Amino acid sequence: MNQKLNVIHPDAIIGKGVEVGAFSTIAGQVEIGDGTWVGPNVTIMDYVKIGKNCRIFPGAVVGAIPQDLKYAGEISWVEIGDGVTIRECATINRGTAASHKGVTRIGNNCLVMSYVHVAHDCYIKDHVILTSYVGLAGETDVDEYAIIGGASAAHQFSRIGTHAMISGGSMIGKDVPPYVIAGRRPLCYCGINVIGLRRRGYTSDQIERIHDIYRIIYQVGLNISDACDKVEEVLEPSEEREIILSFIRSSHRGIIPLKGKRVEDE
Repeated sequence: MNQKLNVIHPDAIIGKGVEVGAFSTIAGQVEIGDGTWVGPNVTIMDYVKIGKNCRIFPGAVVGAIPQDLKYAGEISWVEIGDGVTIRECATINRGTAASHKGVTRIGNNCLVMSYVHVAHDCYIKDHVILTSYVGLAGETDVDEYAIIGGASAAHQFSRIGTHAMISGGSMIGKDVPPYVIAGRRPLCYCGINVIGLRRRGYTSDQIERIHDIYRIIYQVGLNISDACDKVEEVLEPSEEREIILSFIRSSHRGIIPLKGKRVEDE
């Protein structure tokens, strides 16, 4: 580290092998794990914990206070796991006490592309990809291996399920269930993320079970509650079944609908 060209608070905890580029600023209440690379012109503000072997590119700002009028100056955190890449000009804000979380979390091995914004109290789990210009409003939860296409925006309190894939330019106003592809305007269910699941080792039998569940959820004409009961009645228990039903039944915003008429068609 060339400390003549950057500003590193003496109280910051910097791990072994950490590199910090020129003109970067690291505040005092910061922990950075071994082997992490912080590029030039990066700002890491107070109350941030960053794991091992991360890469943070120029212009990124991590740990700024929430853009939330309920924030009252309380101590809150950003916590970032191991192996995370944060690209140019991404912004990740701290949590709030009002949410009862007080922390914005990004899991292990995530990719946060350029100009992404992760607002207060979001929870991004492991292996998530947030493509350039994605904006996540406060308290958005994104489960493992989900991919959100570029220039998409998520409403506050939205949830995106594990292995879901969302097309670019989407407005995410309802929850996106696990294992699905979501697209069109307004955002809707467009099928199963078959290619993604195969790449991650799911068998044909597992993928067919997921298909069977969503056929009942979306295509037999039942309301969501009755459809979930029907799934339990006619399909054998499986890990995929439990993940899907738990997600849907705990949804507060409701899940995206079956595809219908596109805005572009009107």
